[in-house]
Amino acid sequence: MSDKYTSNELLICLASRVMEDGTTAFIGTGIPMLAASLAQAMHAPNLVAVFEFGGTGAILEKLPLAVGDMRTYNKALHASGICDIMETSQRGFIEYGFLGGAQIDPYGNLNSTAIGDVLKPKVRLPGSGGGNDVGSCSWRTIAIMPHDKRRFVEKVDFITTPGFLAGPGAREEAGLPGGTGPYRVVTSLAVMGYDDETKRMKLLSTNPGVTVEQVIEHTGFELLMADRIETNPPPADKELKILREKVDPDGLYRGK
Repeated sequence: MSDKYTSNELLICLASRVMEDGTTAFIGTGIPMLAASLAQAMHAPNLVAVFEFGGTGAILEKLPLAVGDMRTYNKALHASGICDIMETSQRGFIEYGFLGGAQIDPYGNLNSTAIGDVLKPKVRLPGSGGGNDVGSCSWRTIAIMPHDKRRFVEKVDFITTPGFLAGPGAREEAGLPGGTGPYRVVTSLAVMGYDDETKRMKLLSTNPGVTVEQVIEHTGFELLMADRIETNPPPADKELKILREKVDPDGLYRGK
């Protein structure tokens, strides 16, 4: 990683750039919160951040420590509760959902429940939280995670959050809203999307200093390739200044 920025700072900047002005987005604890705050300051002042505990449209002037933090209601459009927020999602009003997980497979299914047999797991993970709801009902989901073979696997040990399940048409067969599903995967190595026909993960761009071969080496399944693999621009000076001085001055998530 460059001596000018940390790997987390790069992840935050990449995720921030995906957030569009004037859209609604489910924001989870950690890197998504920093990315949303950075996006509001940089290019998306009208981004409506939605938190599962009830804050809608908060201005993220100070970093919340969790989705139920009082700062998720700061100058918000609406303060309600988790049932109202999930119903809003089910009605199709949330455009983007930002997610993480311990494992992800070629179809964007995420596991944050257990490693190994779910009844006798090697590792018990935190579980779904709102992850299943976000992945099921948001129009587009964006996964943010480190990139290595332990995480990018051919088949997840447990589907906590549905991606495209088994492939084309599987979400609809399961009763999930048509036209929804995984959109991007932002990692420590690259940014991936999904093929429209096969619904499999596809490499779109690599991070600064990372080769396509390195991405392939650290992925536990066959990645499809975009016709042209771009290189993601490194964090700009302005992005880093806002991130370090305003968004996360204590380095709680971005690293120091």
